[in-house]
Amino acid sequence: MGPGPSPSGPWRGDEKRGKRTSRRNCELARLMNSTVCAATAGSPPPPPHPSALFPQIARCRSMADLKQVHAHMIKTGDVRDPLAAAEILRFCALSARRRDLRYARAVFDQMRRPNCFSWNSIIRALAESDDDATQLEALALFREMVRGGHVEPNGFTFPPVLKACARLGRVKEGRQVHGMVAKCGLDGDEFVLSNLVRMYVLCGVMEDAYVLFDERIVRSDGVGKEMNLRRQEGDVVLWNVMVDGYVRMGDLRAARELFDKMPQRSVVSWNVMISGYAQHGLFMEAVETFREIQMGNVSANYVTLVSVLPAISRLGALELGKWVHLYAEKNGIEIDDILGSALLDMYSKCGSIEKALQVFEALPKESAKTWNAIIGGLAMHGRAKDALDYFSRMERSGVTPSDVAYIAVLTACSHAGLLEEGRSFFNDMINVVGLEPRIEHYGCMVDMFGRAALLDEAEELLQNMPMEPDDVILKALLGACKMHGNIEMGERIAQRLMKLSPNDSGSYVALSNMFASQGNWEGVSDIRLKMKEMDIRKDPGCSWIELDGTIYEFLVEDEAHPRAEEIHSMLEEIASKLRSLGYSPNTTQVLLNVDEEEKESALHYHSEKIAVAFGLISTHPKTPLRIAKNLRICEDCHAAMKLISKVYERPITVRDRKRFHHFQDGFCSCGDFW
Repeated sequence: MGPGPSPSGPWRGDEKRGKRTSRRNCELARLMNSTVCAATAGSPPPPPHPSALFPQIARCRSMADLKQVHAHMIKTGDVRDPLAAAEILRFCALSARRRDLRYARAVFDQMRRPNCFSWNSIIRALAESDDDATQLEALALFREMVRGGHVEPNGFTFPPVLKACARLGRVKEGRQVHGMVAKCGLDGDEFVLSNLVRMYVLCGVMEDAYVLFDERIVRSDGVGKEMNLRRQEGDVVLWNVMVDGYVRMGDLRAARELFDKMPQRSVVSWNVMISGYAQHGLFMEAVETFREIQMGNVSANYVTLVSVLPAISRLGALELGKWVHLYAEKNGIEIDDILGSALLDMYSKCGSIEKALQVFEALPKESAKTWNAIIGGLAMHGRAKDALDYFSRMERSGVTPSDVAYIAVLTACSHAGLLEEGRSFFNDMINVVGLEPRIEHYGCMVDMFGRAALLDEAEELLQNMPMEPDDVILKALLGACKMHGNIEMGERIAQRLMKLSPNDSGSYVALSNMFASQGNWEGVSDIRLKMKEMDIRKDPGCSWIELDGTIYEFLVEDEAHPRAEEIHSMLEEIASKLRSLGYSPNTTQVLLNVDEEEKESALHYHSEKIAVAFGLISTHPKTPLRIAKNLRICEDCHAAMKLISKVYERPITVRDRKRFHHFQDGFCSCGDFW
């Protein structure tokens, strides 16, 4: 047999390339094995990323750069190196700002025998997409991977697959993946296990999630003390996922019980509970949980503040809101458009619109969120002209008004009775900007027509909407019917509401009140009997007042407060002073079949009056009082608040369910139009 090819012949380059490829594959195996071991055994940080082997790829700053490198590798044949191809795939599939899934998929499809790293890269990239079809593609690719049998999935394969199952709600496929996880012996891997639990949680199968969770905790309790502590630190993720699952299901009691049992809590644990309480209307609980975090060894972060601010807003807890703002500034937490908008909303809803304006001027003006928040705040405070001016400023600054901005400006027009301006904005939104009206926009228009006594026009618009009316828009028209005494239309709308929301007390109470205003006590009795049979209860009037950072809550005829006797005495004093000015209680607001004395007594103990009385006995003279109320303020309380502000020389701010009323020197900012 003759001698082999000369070192200087055409085989020389391929030989060198083969050795180079072999060395790189060995290096890749070493790096990947180290990474897996570190992830599963708690080893020291892994060695440098495999991308260090290809500095020309690592230096790419855009897909254009990568495509040039890729073209060169194709030309030289280096792309046949599995490691090189894997790095190109990783760059275009997983780079946060340079991701190109179409190109990544084309690269993957050209790979002869992709290794596990490449399969994981493309599956993860597809699973992290926000598009359902792309996530389904990730599941299809995973199926192809396991059916081919050429590559066995590892601990990095299953988490993105489970994530796709969770986001798509594919619990059947998730169970199948669970079986593969167990078959591969990875059901003890913390990262895989947490994703399994999260998959069941997001698919709403809390029973299966709890079984996995419980097995993990029991297993952890059976090991040595040092290992148990290490596992507990890792298991905090599992605890958080389970607590979040109960929050998502609306079972806040189960979530809190699990939260209280946690051996360790991270800031994520606290954030889940705070946001859960706030999202489910348990605002006092959200604030109290936020106070608890201040007493522990965990520091609140950006998410904590964004989560608690809506609860603070709803309670009108201005001082606490100011503290949150100061905390963000002192701790270097970035006040971006999201946190900035939450602060704007908080100051607006806590009655300090001037502070909201100050915060707005300090924020960047590129985001529609901040403009929406300030326009909405001005609308809420009845400052319609200012709301319209800021809307014009937004347009001049180059920010295109969103549908939310139009809801805010239409609300401003509605609260101020600017009927023609409201019509103009509504038409411009459709015909000039090209936005499709949402039900909220129609709701604003129905409310606007209703306030202007254009009830027929309001009902016509409601019937011609391209969508079915919801309870909010029907309640707006029902309230207008009550306001203007249109009993016939009111009964018709109330019946629609009862069919739509049979267990909501609002329609029954409104219809009962309309009957009462007409002296139809038989009709009132029938409604009340129906409510009793269906166990429907009227929401009690409730008001909150914040003093020295503490929130006090009062119900109608509330006598549970430790200072109830002092409050009662102050209420008597207020009534006496108002009578001396010629005030007479507006007993037409008491829709009960009782005598005048009982009606006056009922008005005497409305929750906002109790809150004001408590504020007067608890603060220094001339101190402003801020009150939040869960229902619309009645005409009698509105008239009384105007006089109280004059007699006691107190600025009084009342935020009811609809808007703000600023009382001072006997006048209200709403101009008696609300």
